[in-house]
Amino acid sequence: MRILIVEDDAQIGEGIASGLQSSGMAVDWFQDGQQADSATKTVNYDCVVLDLGLPGDDGQIWLQRWRDEGQRVPVIVLTARDSEDDKVDGLDRGADDYLVKPVSVRELASRIRAVTRRAANRADSVWRHGPLEYNSATKEARWQGEPVALTNRETALLEVFLQHPAQVLSKPQILELMYNWTDSIDSNALEVFVHNLRRKTSPQIIRTLRGIGYALGPAED
Repeated sequence: MRILIVEDDAQIGEGIASGLQSSGMAVDWFQDGQQADSATKTVNYDCVVLDLGLPGDDGQIWLQRWRDEGQRVPVIVLTARDSEDDKVDGLDRGADDYLVKPVSVRELASRIRAVTRRAANRADSVWRHGPLEYNSATKEARWQGEPVALTNRETALLEVFLQHPAQVLSKPQILELMYNWTDSIDSNALEVFVHNLRRKTSPQIIRTLRGIGYALGPAED
């Protein structure tokens, strides 16, 4: 899951980014709306965490602009503005959730999971695909009822496929959802993660479409 944070306070931004990365999310953090706007035009983010008191144009302006442009990415407003009018305005402009600072990273991560589930029409935090069960809140996977020990990157890859169950994804698309711009990526990293997921579950869990990419396998053992 790849998250965009728009927060001008360096201490808050670094704390949120570090906390969300520790929970297994890929995070890009920018301190103004112009940089964030450029990022949304090149990366398909799963969620945006948006402060309102930004330098230059206010966060509400950027939110309205993105919705007017047709961007459907879930947006969580995270701000110190706690008046009812501000909350109503933010939600009416298209925010999917509105949180008032301070908030724990644990709660923010939970809110991110909730809005992304709604965006994917998933009501439950436990995702099932045949004999596979994956809890997006605890990051725990089970195959045929037995726990599967996955690394952080293998977990991130599994999430990508479960979030796009009917899509064929190219290698660049998958890596975009797993890594932020500052991460270093080995040339064969994706192939290694795919191999490990197959080894730990089933050879059919991920299909390879040569010259195109990868897709989630059929929902059967």
